[in-house]
Parts: sequence; structure tokens; C-alpha cells
Amino acid sequence: MHTQNETFPRWLLTHGQLRPGKPAFREKYLGIWQTWTWAQVNDEVRALACGLAAIGFQRGMNLAIIGDNRPRLYWSMLAAQCLGGVPVPLYQDAPAADMAYVLENAEIRYAIVEDQEQVDKLTELQSLYPHIEHVAYDDERGMRHYRQQGLLSFARLQELGRDWDKANPGMFDAAVKAGKGSDNAIILYTSGTTGKPKGVCQTHSALIAAGTGGVGFEHLTDEEDILSYLPMAWVGDCLFSFAQAMTAGFTVNCPESGDTVMTDMREIGPTYYFAPPRVFENMLTTVMIRMEDAGAIKRRMFHHFMAVARRSGAAILDGKPVPLSDRLAYAVGQVLVYGPLKNVLGLSRVRVAYTAGAAIGPDLFRFYRSIGVNLKQFYGSTETCAYICLQPDGQIKFDSVGLPAPGVEVKLADNGEVLVRSPTLMDCYYKRPDATSEAIDADGYFHTGDAGLFDHEGHLKIIDRAADVGKMNGGAIFAPNYVENKLKFFPFIKEAVVFGDRRDEVCAFINIDMEAVGNWAERRSIAYSGYTDLAAHPQVYGLVRDCIEQVNADLAAEPMMSDTQIHRYLVLHKELDPDDDELTRTRKVRRKFIAEKYAVLIEALYSGKQSQYIETQVKFEDGRSGLVAADLKIESCKTFPAIQAAA
Repeated sequence: MHTQNETFPRWLLTHGQLRPGKPAFREKYLGIWQTWTWAQVNDEVRALACGLAAIGFQRGMNLAIIGDNRPRLYWSMLAAQCLGGVPVPLYQDAPAADMAYVLENAEIRYAIVEDQEQVDKLTELQSLYPHIEHVAYDDERGMRHYRQQGLLSFARLQELGRDWDKANPGMFDAAVKAGKGSDNAIILYTSGTTGKPKGVCQTHSALIAAGTGGVGFEHLTDEEDILSYLPMAWVGDCLFSFAQAMTAGFTVNCPESGDTVMTDMREIGPTYYFAPPRVFENMLTTVMIRMEDAGAIKRRMFHHFMAVARRSGAAILDGKPVPLSDRLAYAVGQVLVYGPLKNVLGLSRVRVAYTAGAAIGPDLFRFYRSIGVNLKQFYGSTETCAYICLQPDGQIKFDSVGLPAPGVEVKLADNGEVLVRSPTLMDCYYKRPDATSEAIDADGYFHTGDAGLFDHEGHLKIIDRAADVGKMNGGAIFAPNYVENKLKFFPFIKEAVVFGDRRDEVCAFINIDMEAVGNWAERRSIAYSGYTDLAAHPQVYGLVRDCIEQVNADLAAEPMMSDTQIHRYLVLHKELDPDDDELTRTRKVRRKFIAEKYAVLIEALYSGKQSQYIETQVKFEDGRSGLVAADLKIESCKTFPAIQAAA
């Protein structure tokens, strides 16, 4: 490995020398893929860094980066690092107040943004945070008549940079040379599940350790293609599209927009892919909707071969012994079903697919591995550069997150909390020494806040957030996430929140998946006027009840979980939404907030009521707010006696 490359700008220079003509970045723009080689990216970043220097950006300053995944925004991260500055990517869909908090906390004076929408957002934020002096924008559409001071285009910034570079020879190279592995490489803000977001400071050394560790573990080369479409502010994107791409030298592909991700993915055919469980759930929902619309013969064939895949697909992928008859049936299924299916999903060339960010349901995991997609879970957090546990090939377990990654120590505290010591551990929380000393103990172990256990082979199982794991009145352990993931495996259920801590039984809120249930309703000629109307329909309640009862039957067969079967449920009148603070930006449920906001519904579930009226304030996309009111029906569902495991 290139030991002298202790910072990302030095990795960039190395790729420019070793593989100057290889594609480094691609972006689809107006329907056409544009490509930049490593040599071109070196030139672009140099001009940009010098442009920042020309307008006064210096070592130690923070640079806000806001927008969808764009090559120029990744180059902006590198440009800031070249000068010894620190990029701070923000969630591009965050509401103004959240954005203002991060800008103020990180003391932002310079920002590089994607387009007019983000420029408008920063202008609107002037009253909340007036300290931004310079904003550069990548996309010039709609910007012709903007005349604010300190506002300039990306191209203009690079022009200034080329002039500055000529006038100050050697300054850029000296700045890159001055960078050290112990310098901060990035500040990533946590999603704020439990309070205000915290800025996680990661050094070059830590991120490079995570990047090279993952690249070595999966034998990645500079030939890989990756699709970058998840928020740049998320640690997963930082690890895959930045740290690993910069250490391995592979190609980062940016889709045209969020709406074209699936089409662009089929065109690129990534060899290495990552997505949170939500994306894999949506893909499966799309497949199931299409199969419902297919003809009878096609549908029968699909279900027949999916049964073959469930029986033997995962074992074939892991190279385990499988009867010849099943191997032959699977080979036919590969031609007729699995191959075409992977092609439609854009997964044909994938050698390794990763999921992380939240626990994935075992059923969902099994589905992808059974059709031959080498899907793995990894476990990590923003504070560890998303790098704690990895699953080695041939040792994949559906209910575990794998073994500690190379160089990482993992142990469990007395209360079951997962503790981690690793070279990829954060330097600190930005300006929060109190929170840093709370998270990292005197022995250097980071307290993850997750509850876990090791199986007999040393694989780690994450049960839930330590704070969320509770006990039922009967003494059974209550892990809400575990039950919710089982529910979300069904294409008709988009989100679920279950309650049971310090109670006699478990009850649930359900959000239906509008696309899947809408399609189902149309085929049955059920008329509805919108989400609230469809969610309240008696036949939809029956559909949801069938899903819950299947989950209850599953839970009855699991000794530790049989007491957490769902007794009563309701279908919520609105979708849970990050804009209403019910979910984080990474779509994790904010349990405490939901329990307070919908206390009247929880009370109704447990007091035996048949229905409950509720009015809820919601925020619309254009910033206005309004009320959604409904009389929600509450139903009971069938539970099953616990099945004793064979001795």
C-alpha cells in the first residue's frame, strides 16, 4: 500500500500518476454520461482549491457542501482538504432550521452547493444564520439574474483558481504537502435520533484505515464501478464513494437525479453496490407489484422458481453442498427468472452488495441471496467511519452482522451494549468535549448505544438500540426493531412502530405502502381518494391483518420472541415523515417523539377501544402546514401458542 499517502489529496495525486487515463467519475447529465479521468480530476480539484484560496479559504476552515451526489461536490471535498480545510456535507433535503443549526455549529463562512434550490435555501436562512460570505454553485440553470455579493459559479471559481495558481507557484503543492494523517478530513453530522445532531470529526488516518480495510477485505480493485446516490452527508456514502473510491481508485458514477436512479443503475451495472434496507425493500415491492400484474403462467413460474431459490439459492452462493436435482432446478431458474430479475434491478454485475444503516429483516436478506446477489450486512456508525463488523464470504448468517472487521476490537458491556476500539474511531464530537468523553471511555472504547450478543462462532447479533430494548410485564425481552423488520418485509407495509415495553402485550401502528396497496386496490376495483381514505378501507385492514398474523406465526416459533406477538393494531392516517420529525433523515423511527405525539392512539390501543379520533398537524412540501383528521379503527389479530424448540 502507498504508505506515504496519509491524506486524501495525496491519494488523488497518486492516482493521477498511476492511472491518469482511467475513469474516476461519471455523471449522467441531460441523458448522456460524462466521464472524467483521474488526470482530469487532478486538474479540476487543483483549480478549485486554488479558487477557494483566492477568495480567502484557509487551513482549519470548514466548507459546507450541499446537494445531490455530483462529481463537482466530491471534488469540493478534496479541494477543501488540499488546503487543510474540512468539508462538512449537509443533508440536502433538511429543513431550514436543521440546516441553520449545522451551519452555525460548524461556523460556516464558505459553501459550495449544487443548484438554484440550494442557493435559495441559504438565502432564506440569512435571518437564522447570516455569516455565510461566499457561495459557489455547480448548476448554472436559473442563476442568470442572481446578483448577491459573494455568489459565484463553480466555473468562475475555477477561473480565479487558475489565475491564482499562476500568480502563486508552488503554493498548492506546499499546502498538500503540509497535510497530515492526524488532520480532520471531514465533519459528518449524526442524524439526531435522540437530540440535536452532533458533528463527528474524522481524521484522514481514520477514514483511510476504514477505506483500505474494506477494500482489502473484499479484494476490490480499480476496475470496480459504484453508483453514488445516497446522501453525501451519510457516513455510508463517505466510506464507499469517497474513502474506498479514493484508496482503491475505482469509478464513482452519479445518477442524473433521485428519480432516475434505477434506470441509471441498469445502464452502469455496478460491480459493487450499497443501499440501506429501505432501498432493498422498495426494489422487492416493485418486483412483487409487477408479478401481481403478470399473466397466470408467468406468475406460477415465478413462484415455483422462488421456492427453489429459497430452498437452495443461498447455499449455492456460499459454495455449500446442494442435491443435484436442486442444482439443476436452480440453473433453469437462473435462465428463466433470477437472471432477468437481477437485470431489471440493475444487479447483474454486482460482485458484492452491502446494506447498513438499520437492521435488515432476515426474510429480505434471504430473498436477495437466494437469487444469487452476494448481499452482506455490515455494521458500523458515523463515529467509527461505518466500520465495525463485516461478513466474510461463505460465512453469511441472516441474523448476524458478521465478525469484527480487521483491526477492530469489539466487546460487550455488562448490560449487553456493544463497545468498540478501532483505528477508525472518530477524533471527537465537534465542540462537544462533554459528549466525546461520554461516548469514549477511559480505555478508548466507543459506546455504540446498540444492544448485541455474540453467537458461538463469534458473530455479532444486534438486537436493537440499547435504549429501545425493553422488558414486557411477563419478563420477556422486547426488541421493537426486530418485530418491525419482520412486518416491513411485506410489500404492503412501508413503516411499522410497535409498543410493548413495560406492558402486558404488543400493539402496533402501521403505515401502508401507497404504491403497493394502491396497485392491489385498483386490481380489486376499490375506489379511494388518497392515502387517508385508502388506509381506512376495511379490505386494506384485512390485508394488513393477514401480514401481522403471518409475523405472529413466525414469532411463535422463536423461543425468545414468542411473547412479542402483536395483539392489536391500527393503520395510521398519514405517512410517517422526516419533515414532521417522526423519522430521522436516514428514515429511522424517532420512537420517543412518536410515543408523545400519538399518545392518544397508544392509549386507545391498550384500553380496548374500537376506534379513536385524531387530528394531526403536517408540513407540506411547499413549507405550508395543515391538519389531517381521521377516525381510526382499531382491530385485534390472531396470536399463536409458542412452539417449543426441539431438544
